[in-house]
Amino acid sequence: MTVVIGFEGSANKIGVGIIRDGEVLSNPRRTYITPPGQGFLPGETAKHHRSVILTVLQEALDEAGLKAADIDCVAYTKGPGMGAPLVTVAIVARTVAQLWGKPLLGVNHCIGHIEMGRLITNSENPTVLYVSGGNTQVIAYSERRYRIFGETIDIAVGNCLDRFARVIKISNDPSPGYNIEQMAKKGTKYIELPYTVKGMDVSFSGILSYIEETVFAMLVEITERAMAHCGSQEVLIVGGVGCNLRLQEMMGVMCKERGARLFATDESFCIDNGAMIAQAGWEMFRSGHVTELSDSWITQRYRTDEVEVTWRD
Repeated sequence: MTVVIGFEGSANKIGVGIIRDGEVLSNPRRTYITPPGQGFLPGETAKHHRSVILTVLQEALDEAGLKAADIDCVAYTKGPGMGAPLVTVAIVARTVAQLWGKPLLGVNHCIGHIEMGRLITNSENPTVLYVSGGNTQVIAYSERRYRIFGETIDIAVGNCLDRFARVIKISNDPSPGYNIEQMAKKGTKYIELPYTVKGMDVSFSGILSYIEETVFAMLVEITERAMAHCGSQEVLIVGGVGCNLRLQEMMGVMCKERGARLFATDESFCIDNGAMIAQAGWEMFRSGHVTELSDSWITQRYRTDEVEVTWRD
């Protein structure tokens, strides 16, 4: 059995998760929440992560009932994400790996979401809609890469929703997107908004004042186009925005019309967490990947399709 511990902290969530051969043994996390109308700045977010990461690490070990000697590999988020929080997590992961005498492994954050989604839903080869605060991509696996078929050309969908929430002073607790969803459930009138799909890409900057229903319709459209191109009969939604039930409902309608299956996870695994880094690290470690200490840097820009996926056929 292979046991991997994963450290995630690319944005305002800090999490440590432990995976053993496809089983989630623990997955505690903390969220840095700012007052309504404010976003989270890199320096302040990193300070929050530094203040709680050792506590979260101990929680992860206690919940799993494991000790350092039981861990086979230490995985951490290499990128993409916010620089200061990424550095905080990388330093702790490096230190832990050296103290415990374990191999270190840098993981692409986006691939962490995909591999966690595949594990939890048992989807085989889905077209992936990855939607979060920092990323919006339609992805499919082909020839040892997760290929990006479409993406935002300006801001990510989660960032669009977060900025809208800040403008109208919606609470950030537990998250702006969740609170927008609850308010939208009470709506009774649909207002036509700018709808900007350019081929397989989308643009959200011009729609920032209008938001949810139209934004999700755009995402469903480009996902369906990618499915048609790939001949896919599965859709997997990952990323923090992916736990939005209205997005899942709209995607489900499209899938039903195509005779396809929709896969999604709840907030335990959609939102950034340590277990997803552990799971991607587990896959990578088992296929021979290790990150030397001299190469254990972080990067704010790390595209999904840069990683060679050696663990899939």
